[in-house]
Amino acid sequence: MKIDFQKMGLVLEGGGMRGVFTCGVLDFMMDRHIEFPYAVGVSAGACNGLSYMSHQRGRAKYSNIDMLEKYRYIGLKYLWNQHSILDQHLLYDLFPNEILPYDYEAYRRNPARFEMVTTNCVTGLPCYLEEKDDSARLIDIVKASSSLPYVCPVAYVDGRPMLDGGIVDSIPVLRAVSQGYETNVVVMTRHKGYRKTEKDIRVPGFIYRRYPKLRLALSRRCQAYNEQLELVERMEDEGKILAVRPEKPVAVNRIEKDIRKLTDLYNEGYACAEKVLSPYVPG
Repeated sequence: MKIDFQKMGLVLEGGGMRGVFTCGVLDFMMDRHIEFPYAVGVSAGACNGLSYMSHQRGRAKYSNIDMLEKYRYIGLKYLWNQHSILDQHLLYDLFPNEILPYDYEAYRRNPARFEMVTTNCVTGLPCYLEEKDDSARLIDIVKASSSLPYVCPVAYVDGRPMLDGGIVDSIPVLRAVSQGYETNVVVMTRHKGYRKTEKDIRVPGFIYRRYPKLRLALSRRCQAYNEQLELVERMEDEGKILAVRPEKPVAVNRIEKDIRKLTDLYNEGYACAEKVLSPYVPG
């Protein structure tokens, strides 16, 4: 059986370091020359998706695993001078420009659209942004999409304050549908049946005091995510999406630093993609 990926969209969930699963999936796709006319990524899905869109196989894995082992870019020490739990200078300047340069030209030549999801702090609503020509703006967008609330500073795109897109649209399959893609491949970073068990709590007014609508969005984050998970499983049952997800509960957390766990999850992503997608591609 074959399906036409050129008539489908690709949706990439975030999940922090759980995104190494997605790295494995995307590397398999590049190995088998699976491409889509449209993709949308959130947070880690946006970061990893950029390397897929520029056809730089292994680059996302290198940034998430090899570079983490070498530079240890996650830690409380960065709060002191960058107000972030991540070394943002390394991730959004040194890495794309010096350590393993991003191929902006290959990305620009790729005819496929790639949207990245951010949360507008003023409106509390998702923004779906894309950029092919301005490399500085592209980095601004992916940085904003990955700026975790509470532990990363507010980022700015076009002068607008933004945070992680996963706050309001963690699995943007409806966005893909709205762009004309009725069927989609959805790459997720949680096993089937997963639901957040923690309860939403009201975010107090002294946190993000300038952004009351952002606080409201943060106060219903768990409920919104569980609703999206239910939507995805329903669409999967209806044959509207092809889901690639871990087969068992993920042992990697959002800011995981255990290289062995991350490598295992990357390999699982590759294997799951091979299992789910191989029947639909030649040889």
